[in-house]
Amino acid sequence: MAKAIPSRSENYSEWYNELIKKANLAENSAVRGCMVIKPYGFAIWEKMQRALDDMFKETGHQNAYFPLFIPKSFLSKEASHVAGFAKECAVVTHYRLKNAEDGSGVIVDPDAKLEEELIVRPTSETVIWSTYKNWIQSYRDLPLLINQWANVVRWEMRTRIFLRTTEFLWQEGHTAHATADEAQFETRQMLDIYAQFAEEWMALPVIKGTKTANERFAGADDTLCIEAMMQDGKALQAGTSHFLGQNFAKAFEVQFLNKQNQLDYVWGTSWGVSTRLMGALIMAHSDDDGLVLPPKLAPIQVVIVPIYRTEEQLELLSAKIKPLLQELKKAGISVKYDDDDANKPGWKFAEYELRGVPVRLAMGGRDLENGTVEIARRDLKTKETVPFDGLTEYIKNLLDDIQQTIYNKASAFRQENTFKVDTFEQFEEQLEKGGFLLAHWDGTSETEEAIKEATKATIRCIPFDQEAEEGVDIYSGKPSQGRVVFARAY
Repeated sequence: MAKAIPSRSENYSEWYNELIKKANLAENSAVRGCMVIKPYGFAIWEKMQRALDDMFKETGHQNAYFPLFIPKSFLSKEASHVAGFAKECAVVTHYRLKNAEDGSGVIVDPDAKLEEELIVRPTSETVIWSTYKNWIQSYRDLPLLINQWANVVRWEMRTRIFLRTTEFLWQEGHTAHATADEAQFETRQMLDIYAQFAEEWMALPVIKGTKTANERFAGADDTLCIEAMMQDGKALQAGTSHFLGQNFAKAFEVQFLNKQNQLDYVWGTSWGVSTRLMGALIMAHSDDDGLVLPPKLAPIQVVIVPIYRTEEQLELLSAKIKPLLQELKKAGISVKYDDDDANKPGWKFAEYELRGVPVRLAMGGRDLENGTVEIARRDLKTKETVPFDGLTEYIKNLLDDIQQTIYNKASAFRQENTFKVDTFEQFEEQLEKGGFLLAHWDGTSETEEAIKEATKATIRCIPFDQEAEEGVDIYSGKPSQGRVVFARAY
């Protein structure tokens, strides 16, 4: 039997692409650089969305929706913002098509040129801040805490499903505050929510920190991020939260009367995560046999496969299993009973393993006699025979254990692949093996750029928990006050 997917050690990139295809998560579309997210992949994204949305609403945020199109003039109002996104923008120039006179098909009607070109949103700061001008007059209108679930377009030359596509799905929060302190608190609070989601739902340990000026979001005063390690030792930025200062408020004249009855500009934040989290989930946990999904995000948490020879035997098994299905559902566990006779049990076992279903139950005639069931867990690939009675509680505890075990494994992997390096030679040597490198940096953009140019490694973040430690920059030899996290990244 041919191997379903290449191994990670053979070709990590090919393993990732094939796994997405074979596990029915997504596929490339007819539109270059765009993806079709298939039902199983979208079910995972929906679980992510639901969990995050609940967390946003618990902290006082509301959902709204803003236009897909942004007038070109809006992007010109915040200079650093337009500079950051100009090369990635898709531009609408005409509003009508017509049939070609030679009958060759439809063409753009040259008489239908827009007076002002429209940009397909790469991010929504400009259109949202132009709207906030109408919503905010007084300190009583603040804070304004808005989130939107949307799609965005950033024109990409080299794409990879989930990680970097021309169009992707995301959420973007945009908030306005009366003071800088409130906006900075919001920026940190939302990053903490992303980190909590990554660790508790995705079973993905992350490093929280600040981006350097070079890596900062275009138009922000400060960018905070969470960085995760993938199994090939590369970093993946899993979420960002930006303190915008008063930059967009000044660009769009968003002012308010403060408590002292003086006119002031509001302070802003924006923050977002995208379908890139799907890529992180796959690359952080999965193995050469397929997906490994943390139970909290698995569309099917438990699958039950009956093993039978006759229809009578199936009826007896079904009669035993169906009350269990109801119990599991009542306990909030998503369960599938696969009594389809189109495929043999062995095929089903391999298929559910490929798709990352955390727990598989198999029950045959002998189990029925003995009052037992065979349980296989996807993460450790272990099997055990357990009593049928009390199974719901057992499975609940097992799912919790799997969630924690997947996190512990990812955490141990990151720890084993994080290295302190003190010379540029050590840095280059270790970089080829992968991992996070903790190295001294002199704090200058020039040195950061030189290291990136020489090695393709970037400073992923200045960790919040950075220890004060005097040293010398590995590249320039200049004094440094602490280590930062370097890595090659997706």
